[in-house]
Amino acid sequence: MNKPYDVLVVGELNVDLILNQVDKFPEIGKEVLADNMTLTMGSSSAIFASNLSTVGSRVAFIGRLGHDNFGDHILASLQSRGVDTTHILRSTAYNTGATIVLNFGEDRAMVTYPGAMKHLTLQDITPGVLQKARHLHLSSVFLQSGLQQDIVALFKGAKDAGLTTSLDPQWDPAERWDIDLPQLLPHVDVFMPNINELKAFTSKDDLTAALDAIKSFARNVVVKHGSDGAYLWNGRELLHQPAFLNKDVVDSIGAGDSFDSGFIHKFISGAGDQACLEFGALTGAINTTRPGGTGAFESLALVKTIAATSFNYSF
Repeated sequence: MNKPYDVLVVGELNVDLILNQVDKFPEIGKEVLADNMTLTMGSSSAIFASNLSTVGSRVAFIGRLGHDNFGDHILASLQSRGVDTTHILRSTAYNTGATIVLNFGEDRAMVTYPGAMKHLTLQDITPGVLQKARHLHLSSVFLQSGLQQDIVALFKGAKDAGLTTSLDPQWDPAERWDIDLPQLLPHVDVFMPNINELKAFTSKDDLTAALDAIKSFARNVVVKHGSDGAYLWNGRELLHQPAFLNKDVVDSIGAGDSFDSGFIHKFISGAGDQACLEFGALTGAINTTRPGGTGAFESLALVKTIAATSFNYSF
């Protein structure tokens, strides 16, 4: 049965105020300078959705925004990349979320005001909406307190409706990591933490031990490992994909989300595990060539040009 959406993205929505070329880390009571500032659509979920749409998947989004200028900016940004925003809810009671990002080379520090995003609930994601999509993706569950307690029900409902599923948990600001993975992961086709998140979830010090801790109840586990590339445990073997290295990184904001978009684009097309890893690594690297999470994904033509000129890769 043909469905209108390849991927339904459930997640947080906020703008990013990015300060680049900060001369040193701020201290209480002191002021530092940044040489560059960018205001752009942020949030892991929105970056994922936008870039996934750019590379060719049909994408719809469910989330919450305030009735404010930041919310207008996010809606316009998603719509300009072809994302269906019909199911995004707007509130007069809460402001749109915002993240202040301080960039230091390939590392960064962030402060986030959640705003409307934390008031999205399971009741906002109706069975009728799920039936319109082939795949469900959720990012940043710890920023969405209204949804977190029902995450198992959400993924079970998606699987019962015939969707494939993926989850990028992102960092837990409270560092409690209080998600019941043995109950959740059997309903998640692709679990997509980075190495630090996986270690935190499992209280293990290395990749092998962390994977061993969840293998018995996980399906596919994709682990993003920065310049070391990415790994995939598929239930049979551990695959590795080297990173596409960019010697002139502008910033790494959204690189993991862009990796997710490339991986899931290939996954829903039925590509093999290694092909999914490779395209994910490519889109993650392409992300680092422009500021913000979506700057390098203005169009498919631009993505292909960057792939060819910066990474000698054609598709």
